[in-house]
Amino acid sequence: MVSWLRANGKILFRGAALLLAGAAAGFGLGLFFAVPAGPGCQESDLTPVPDTGFASPAPEAAPASSLPQEEPMPEKWVCLTFDDGPSKTTPAVLDALNAAGVKATFFVVATGYNEKYLPLIADAAAAGHQIALHSASHEYSDIYQSSAAYWQDITLLKERISPYVNTTALHYLRFPGGSTNTVSRRYGGRGVMEELKQQCAENGYAYVDWNVCAEDAVGGKPSAGTIYRNVVRETGEQTQCIVLMHDSA
Repeated sequence: MVSWLRANGKILFRGAALLLAGAAAGFGLGLFFAVPAGPGCQESDLTPVPDTGFASPAPEAAPASSLPQEEPMPEKWVCLTFDDGPSKTTPAVLDALNAAGVKATFFVVATGYNEKYLPLIADAAAAGHQIALHSASHEYSDIYQSSAAYWQDITLLKERISPYVNTTALHYLRFPGGSTNTVSRRYGGRGVMEELKQQCAENGYAYVDWNVCAEDAVGGKPSAGTIYRNVVRETGEQTQCIVLMHDSA
């Protein structure tokens, strides 16, 4: 179930608790981009745009009280999402979002390398941002060996972030590489992603992909202007966009 709210001229996508900031093009993203990030959405073994949409239905298995009620979808919206944090970059991202009066969704990791930054998850949640699940390890060879391996990774992620957020309230996740990635076939076979997508609903989750990539994680240190232009270019004529960005260091 997806719920839409308007507040101060902005639209809140409560189904995934993503803020939808105005029209699908020309929005002010330049504030947020000045740092490099981890593996990006333009790698040859990843699929930047899912085949059949970028968000699965809200999970039937989730408690009804935790899911908002359905309301009409607005004609134009943009969701800002950040992967692979928290890191030393996250405070600057939070400051920029706060200055712009914008909420976002953070698909978090807990790899061990970012352990000292995990308390920033609590800061993001306290600021009104949505926390969602990404991966404990982000190691494709480990998490995509089998569906069981993937869910073990999610369980470990929830354990590691539980001091900083109520993990029982987290019903949204993003598969590393997206739901139509091809890299998973190397480790778990061609059917592993279809199996995982089916299990999402069974386990009380919905998965969220993207249809606009900021290309902030493809190597080098792209400038804010470059990343802004990437987003506007990929948005094109689309009027409903989920933008993939990174707050990894």
